[in-house]
Amino acid sequence: MAGHSHFSPSDVEEHFEFTAEGRKRVIYAFLAGTIALIVGIFLLSRGEHDAAHAVAEHGGEHLSGGAVSHHEVYDWTTRIWANLWLNGVYFTGIAVIGMFFVSIQYLAKAGWSSVVKRVAEAFPPFLIISGSVLLLTFLFKGDAIFHWMHEGVTVKGNEHYDKIIAGKSGYLNKGFFLGRMIFFFAGWLLLWNWMRKKSLAEDLEGGTDNFYQMVKIGTIFILLMGVSSSMGAWDWVMSIDTHWFSTMFGWYMFSSWHVTGLATITLTVLLLKDKGYMQYVNFNHLHDLGKFMFAFSIFWTYVWFAQFLLIYYANFPEETIYFLERWEGHDKIYKATEILNVFFNFFFPFLVMMSRDAKRTPIFLKICCAFILVGHYLDFYQMIMPGTVGKHGGYGLVEFGMVAMFASAFVYVVSVQLTKASLIAKNHPFLEEALHHDI
Repeated sequence: MAGHSHFSPSDVEEHFEFTAEGRKRVIYAFLAGTIALIVGIFLLSRGEHDAAHAVAEHGGEHLSGGAVSHHEVYDWTTRIWANLWLNGVYFTGIAVIGMFFVSIQYLAKAGWSSVVKRVAEAFPPFLIISGSVLLLTFLFKGDAIFHWMHEGVTVKGNEHYDKIIAGKSGYLNKGFFLGRMIFFFAGWLLLWNWMRKKSLAEDLEGGTDNFYQMVKIGTIFILLMGVSSSMGAWDWVMSIDTHWFSTMFGWYMFSSWHVTGLATITLTVLLLKDKGYMQYVNFNHLHDLGKFMFAFSIFWTYVWFAQFLLIYYANFPEETIYFLERWEGHDKIYKATEILNVFFNFFFPFLVMMSRDAKRTPIFLKICCAFILVGHYLDFYQMIMPGTVGKHGGYGLVEFGMVAMFASAFVYVVSVQLTKASLIAKNHPFLEEALHHDI
């Protein structure tokens, strides 16, 4: 069928079925994560007596202005809130990159991607969950994550007064922070909803009107994303280490989000193909997805290293401390993760995806996706944990349970979304080009 020069749009429809068995598996995974989390919390609380007396001056002080300051006693529940925040930020990235990917394809008027765009289009509804998690965590336990929210840090004369934080209080204050967060999530979701309606209307009506309207929606989204991805990076992650700043941080976090989102799109396409769907996705489409992952893994590495290099070369002690904390600080508990970060996010994708054949081979693509997904979780772990829990970080049941819960919830939301429309955008103006895609 894909070889015909003329086809009827109805011939290329594919409908995903989220079976009862599939639902059960995802729910069981969620419950397993919940049980692991509960056991992890119980084990953490058992050590509460020791943790409560581990005053921050014995290695808990964050010279880059993290949430555990030397004035305070460490609270064991901080690790739970930090994990909620970490997963909220990580999965927000994957969800919003779904919309970013679709918008870029429309702006570029790309034809090849019309057979995979429905997968990426199904990601953004998860923003409702991840956004709610971030919003509620910030409202109720923001001071456990952000040093700048601590009482008295901006009040002159107070024993906790911090001149650097006070200087940033015009931007870093609860009301403005909350306003920015709500605006970004609302903007992303409204634009996705608008584009999704046009996308479904195109399936029914055909023609090019909906296509050109989606190009406009995509343009608006890219403009919003340009601002929101950087400001979100400053707000949700960089401000954890309140004293420290990097002018490259917006690019750095966006590149991490982007490559994680691309890996998730690729892995979803491959898993759907395994189940007999996505029959119009050929090796050439997989090659393009592989090239994207390869390219943006290298881009992430460039930004990651350039950020470090500029600070190292300029030798600003107040900025090098951020890297020293992750390399030498807190009894070196973050050092191994820092090394794994580079191996998982650069060496493995670079070496695995280098050849043309590897980008066209599903098993290599899956291995690469797995490394990228784990690697960039570790990347966000390194960004968030040293500034929130300091020497009390680690990998335990709390971490594994939380990731399992978020990942299974994400799979559930995306699977439900995929059932709501044909997996192939059957009236996309460039669909025939995609069906004959050859590189």
